[in-house]
Amino acid sequence: MALSITKISDDYSTAPQISPSDVVEIAQLGFKTIINNRPDLEGGADQPSSDAIAEAAKQQGIHYVYIPVIPNQIQASQVDAFSAALSVSAKPVLGFCRTGNRAAQMYTRATAQRNTQTNTPFQAMCAWIKSKCLITRFVRWVKAKHA
Repeated sequence: MALSITKISDDYSTAPQISPSDVVEIAQLGFKTIINNRPDLEGGADQPSSDAIAEAAKQQGIHYVYIPVIPNQIQASQVDAFSAALSVSAKPVLGFCRTGNRAAQMYTRATAQRNTQTNTPFQAMCAWIKSKCLITRFVRWVKAKHA
């Protein structure tokens, strides 16, 4: 089955659900990064797992990012993570979810947010790493506990 890819910008396109076997075609099309916005098992047991797609991407030399988003419940932290990942990822990027709509919404929100901020890619990467760092989370917890 041919992939249905929608070009959003020169650096970002979206697609509906992909499978591990689609990753070869995605690599042939020149994509360097895949961002998955679909939670595992959202579509039931028949939906390919994020781990399976990540492994296929790794085999093709494509960077893979998993930022699961529940439909109609996009959170600011998810947009921040998406924006940071987009800033530091090799281009072009293919985002996907069940239909491609969430992936497009994430891009729209992230670019709108980026246009209101003047973060460099390095600052965005640092913010993303900081949000994921267990040590940072632990320090915040300790500070909150002793405040």
